[in-house]
Amino acid sequence: MSLVVASQLEPDFNAGLAALPFAPTVVPAPAGEPWQAAAQADVLVVRPSPEWRALRDKAPPPAWPGKLRWVCSASAGIDFYPPWLLDAPLVTCGRGTASDEIADYVIAAIYLRAKDLAGAAIRSAADWRFVPLGRFAGSTVGVVGLGAIGQAVAQRAVALGARVAAVRRGSAGAVTLDGVELLDSVAAVVGQADHIVVSVPATPETRHLFDRALLEKVKPGAHLINVARGSIVDQDALIAALDAGRLAFATLDVTDPEPLPDGHPLYLHPQVRLTPHISSNYQAVRHRLLEKLSRDLTRFAQGEQPSDVVDPVRGY
Repeated sequence: MSLVVASQLEPDFNAGLAALPFAPTVVPAPAGEPWQAAAQADVLVVRPSPEWRALRDKAPPPAWPGKLRWVCSASAGIDFYPPWLLDAPLVTCGRGTASDEIADYVIAAIYLRAKDLAGAAIRSAADWRFVPLGRFAGSTVGVVGLGAIGQAVAQRAVALGARVAAVRRGSAGAVTLDGVELLDSVAAVVGQADHIVVSVPATPETRHLFDRALLEKVKPGAHLINVARGSIVDQDALIAALDAGRLAFATLDVTDPEPLPDGHPLYLHPQVRLTPHISSNYQAVRHRLLEKLSRDLTRFAQGEQPSDVVDPVRGY
């Protein structure tokens, strides 16, 4: 019997799955109610669409997870989905498929802060003047969360001459990358870093990890870059730290909620660069997700476990 895969992704993507040698049956997930695919599909490929977010505080639909044997999220995080998604026998995520793109975003943000060429640009001879630029080489990049994204950031930063200090869950005794100093606490990292990169998963434990107390410990002049989830940073505390001069600048690709309501102070804050959750550049790397899911579907069809299984307890 062919494996039935219901997918929320694009027709071209689904055609790529259908072309696998073992010929799975690939159908679009029901529009507006993708969870209804549980009645007929073995595998459900999901994305963090508004339909899922609307059910985050609602009870599971009747008979969920139905016939499903596996739910695969196209995104690395699963915090956009209702908790009952994890009632499926197996849930995996798209961890690693966009790590390089997100790491490139981080490096671009650091260079925009350190080498403000737009601010230094001149438009006449009268403007000719010396403008001091900041430095990347020799600075300290602090990475909070050393998963796929954090490692990609660290590799780039080390190659460009920065010192990298990082913290990860279970840092004690952990093996880390060459050139990366593993510290034992988030506070130790933020106290040393010129650029603080937030790349931890969103879980109840990490909600408002960057609160008023932690932001009071940042190195003066530091730059905070959040490419994880908006919930990890207490936005009121962030604004207070920026206004008080404890933190010099923030680059935010994520907020809580998304989008922020009109008139929110982060939109026009002079020390904030806000982008609309684009760091993954997911359309440019859809082929990487297709390759990953194709490998995992093949393994699953052969009775093997796919990669990047989500731990229901940790939530990632």
